[in-house]
Amino acid sequence: MSGSSPSDLAVAFRSLDRRLREALAPVNGDLSVAGGMIGELEQVVAAAARTAGTSTISASAVADELESRPQDKWDESDLRAPRQQALDAGRLLRAIAAAAEAAAD
Repeated sequence: MSGSSPSDLAVAFRSLDRRLREALAPVNGDLSVAGGMIGELEQVVAAAARTAGTSTISASAVADELESRPQDKWDESDLRAPRQQALDAGRLLRAIAAAAEAAAD
């Protein structure tokens, strides 16, 4: 995600809900197989919402905020936190998918 533009990050955040559904597909969406990790993912999204300046705590709200500011109004320091949050979310989604696959076996 280093070098990711605000629009790249918006796409990443907008896809989180779909990616979580896909990760949990092997267990038919059973959240209990990865409860702690899902809680961590929710914390990452909440932190991203605070970073983006939205009072709505959702990945799509974060994406909307990332897209609402003109690209030329972002600097590297503004993007550091959302980039890390997107990386953290991706790491958690991969771990959730692995836990779901293991539970399905």
